[in-house]
Amino acid sequence: MKLVLQRVREAHVKVKGKITGEIDKGFCLLVGIEKGDTEEDAHYLADKVTGLRVFSDREGKMNLSIKETGGEILAVSQFTLAGSVKKGRRPSFDRAEEPEKAEKLFDFFVDQLRKKNIKTETGVFGAFMDVYLVNDGPVTFIISR
Repeated sequence: MKLVLQRVREAHVKVKGKITGEIDKGFCLLVGIEKGDTEEDAHYLADKVTGLRVFSDREGKMNLSIKETGGEILAVSQFTLAGSVKKGRRPSFDRAEEPEKAEKLFDFFVDQLRKKNIKTETGVFGAFMDVYLVNDGPVTFIISR
């Protein structure tokens, strides 16, 4: 699994012009699922995301987690994160998990975030989505397992 984590002031996702998920301060996560990814990987990444200390404390140091700040998460499935552009000019998506399996694992990942009492919104799996966000910092990390 691969995640692009962006600390945001606000974010929302639209499908066919309708907002399907919307958050205030927190994380916008782009989630890519590759062949061979497991529930163990999803659980690990949910722990990692919710424990990362990337919000500023009173001294301005990155020292607080999303749990400590009451932040929210917008998780958006993004199969192109499993793409490779190493050869040629056209991306290869051979490493991307089959849609049925990927959706099941994405839903499991989102459930793990919600079980940690973090408000978590999503887009629509497999849909063409417009993602809007105000990046805070900018602070962006790529996380994989």
